[in-house]
Amino acid sequence: MNYTDTTNWMFNKFPMYQKVGAAAYKPDLHNTIELLEYLNNPQENFKTIHVAGTNGKGTVSHSLASVLQECGYKTGLYTSPHLRDFRERIRINGEMISEQDVIDFIETHKAKFEEMQLSFFEMATAMAFDYFAKEKVDVAIIEVGMGGRLDCTNVIKPELSIITNISLDHVHFLGNTLAEIAGEKAGIIKPFTPVVIGETQQQTHEVFLKKADEVNAPLFFADQIFDCDKLQTADNEHQVFDVWKDSNLYLEKLTFPLLGYYQKKNLATIMCAIDIIKDKFKIEEEEIRNGIENIVKNTHLMGRWQILSRNPLVIADTGHNVGGITEITNQLNDMSFNKLHFVLGCVNDKDIDGILNLLPKYATYYFCKANLPRGLDANILAEKAFIAGLRGNVYESVQNAYRSALNNANFNDVVFVGGSNFTVAEII
Repeated sequence: MNYTDTTNWMFNKFPMYQKVGAAAYKPDLHNTIELLEYLNNPQENFKTIHVAGTNGKGTVSHSLASVLQECGYKTGLYTSPHLRDFRERIRINGEMISEQDVIDFIETHKAKFEEMQLSFFEMATAMAFDYFAKEKVDVAIIEVGMGGRLDCTNVIKPELSIITNISLDHVHFLGNTLAEIAGEKAGIIKPFTPVVIGETQQQTHEVFLKKADEVNAPLFFADQIFDCDKLQTADNEHQVFDVWKDSNLYLEKLTFPLLGYYQKKNLATIMCAIDIIKDKFKIEEEEIRNGIENIVKNTHLMGRWQILSRNPLVIADTGHNVGGITEITNQLNDMSFNKLHFVLGCVNDKDIDGILNLLPKYATYYFCKANLPRGLDANILAEKAFIAGLRGNVYESVQNAYRSALNNANFNDVVFVGGSNFTVAEII
């Protein structure tokens, strides 16, 4: 098989949550443990950092990988979902796994995978661990797929665990309250292993304290230790922060290339994580600065308040739940423009009403459906949006919606593309 044949087989053979939703979810680790034993437990051959959370885990994972790359470590990075190419999920020093490595892994183990009736994520996680072990990475940043306790990445013994924040998402699997969801994500907290919590939240605070106490894990609430003050800059290409630790200046004028307001919270989490591991990994200030400034160059992170064009200003962001949409709307409301053209496509298992009620009513909407079974029908989306006071037209594809928005936008307008990872993926 060539690479296209291989990926087509993977996507068709294994239930993929990003495409089919609940049918792909397996709430236990039995398959993962058996599969990794079959592969001789490759995850035991390198150091790891484990990252969970509702929003921000991608940015935190990529940032830590970038800093460790700058330190000279051979650094693996496992994230999900991919936007354009499956290989985006598995990188070493920013470079995607090769097509041939994907082909070889599938061809070698195809019969076993069919026998075990794996989910897509179980297969992908095993591929990542196997690849990192064979390539002898020094350390790998491992992003949780969903939840934590029963996520198939939760077989590693990390140097550090990170939980960025908690918001209502995947409620059918993780729970209907923030405390219940926090309990699932707290499942990545390991005995005697430090854990960073990105945001202190009243509903989840005690959950994390209790879990960390049970397993004697040192616990750090990043936002209680670090504060990032945004400085005024002359350009719109970067954010610049003074970083404070316990009210003392920690890093002055740190350049951060990601432009979303929400990155201030992520940066505090990143700084807290680095501070905990900096002695073990011998991380110096110059490497922190270079790693943060070069995150996009080093790791090829996409879809985080990404500027696609300036005339008119076109922004794409993968925020797709109530927490993420809240941050996006706040930032849009602070911007100056004549009109906002919003290309919106969602998936069918999110809190659609909650998302729509947060979106700006002054925008013109271009309702569409990403090309996957889990995408919400554009007509249904438009009907729900109308009830929420949003107005616009329905388009048969993301591309058609996007082209129409661009055609209608004037020089001082903004075109925003979002609502799901998959809507953004069809544009960037």
